[in-house]
Amino acid sequence: MDEIAAKMQERVAGSDFANSVKFDCGADGAIVIDGKTVSLSDAGADCIITLTKDDLEAMIAGDLEPTAAFMQGKLRVDGNMSVAMQLSQVL
Repeated sequence: MDEIAAKMQERVAGSDFANSVKFDCGADGAIVIDGKTVSLSDAGADCIITLTKDDLEAMIAGDLEPTAAFMQGKLRVDGNMSVAMQLSQVL
């Protein structure tokens, strides 16, 4: 999870993303993006995206499109859906 968080931090630093999103990977842990800060925590967020660690790694690598993952049921979005849509500038 540390490696995924580091990659996210690089991308968030150069973006205009200003909301909070938690990627909940169950037993593997969680990553929270809060504006330009990325942390390995289980903090609350405007939007919670639940998926497997493998699917999160595939999205960060560009091998899995977030919209396709949602349509295939590989991820679930709880909370503010518009925040999830803004993630395209980060992922």
